Amino acid sequence: MVNRSGLKQRIVQGQYGFAVAAVVANVCIAITGSVVRVTGSGLGCSEWPNCLPGSMVPVEHPELDMLHQWIEYGNRLLSGVVGIIGGLCFLAALLSRPHRKRVLWLSAAMMGGVVVQAIIGGITVRSGLLWWTVGIHMVVSPVLAWFAVMLVRSLRESDAPPRPRTHPWVPRLLVVQTVLLVGLLVVGTMVTGAGPHAGDKNTPRLDLPVSTLAHVHAAFLYAFLALLLLVGFLLWRATAPRDVWKRYFILLAVVVAQGSIGFVQYFTGVPGVLVVLHVFGAMLVTVATASLWAWSRERPATVEATEHEQFAAASH
Repeated sequence: MVNRSGLKQRIVQGQYGFAVAAVVANVCIAITGSVVRVTGSGLGCSEWPNCLPGSMVPVEHPELDMLHQWIEYGNRLLSGVVGIIGGLCFLAALLSRPHRKRVLWLSAAMMGGVVVQAIIGGITVRSGLLWWTVGIHMVVSPVLAWFAVMLVRSLRESDAPPRPRTHPWVPRLLVVQTVLLVGLLVVGTMVTGAGPHAGDKNTPRLDLPVSTLAHVHAAFLYAFLALLLLVGFLLWRATAPRDVWKRYFILLAVVVAQGSIGFVQYFTGVPGVLVVLHVFGAMLVTVATASLWAWSRERPATVEATEHEQFAAASH
């Protein structure tokens, strides 16, 4: 039986693993959400937090297909896993000594974000899957994945002010890159909101031309890719570290693959499987952008950071 001191040490020791798990979990919850959408299972569970009136879990129902119930319910179960991981991140931050403000805030954001997601999920179900509620529900996952990447990085650096590890313009350009990413994600949810995959056949769609929205979405992609090429040029000029180059090429590859999937979607009538892949790609682009952002900067070691590392080492 593990005593309290031993349990505390294990939780602190697992802090980095919890942060990595948070990245993976938030990517997965977006994927399962897209599966709910393309299978028309968004109202498979008609209640929140119950699946059906009087039942927390799926049960036989004359008007609701059991498969749709389980697809939606499975997504809800995974959201619980995301919440547990977020809670472990926050608990580990609380138990670590000395307390690190940056780690605490990021961990709190992870846990609080899951609560916000649950509330938005309830509103989405109760509103009958209105396109904008579904869009907000989707956009929260990339935000939480971004925070999780920042948390992973923060556990291997101090809380000192950041300084560039590359050309000094790169961090500034990555701010613009992130703004473009937000535009990509928001317009992408609008494309989906106007498209054929509503999550339920009776859900009203966004009354805007899909082709127009798709072209706006593509314009954001072109701008994102052009700026990314400029970032690559500056990394070359400044002889960036190998780990930064690695993250740059991963982001470049993911963006090109994501753009290719988008074009195939457009010209093939938006098949469901490509929607799921496109959501997966959107999450990978977010994680890769966050990773390049985090590793293009560094926070020099401080006394507090050294003490934190010594405490974590003592927990092994």
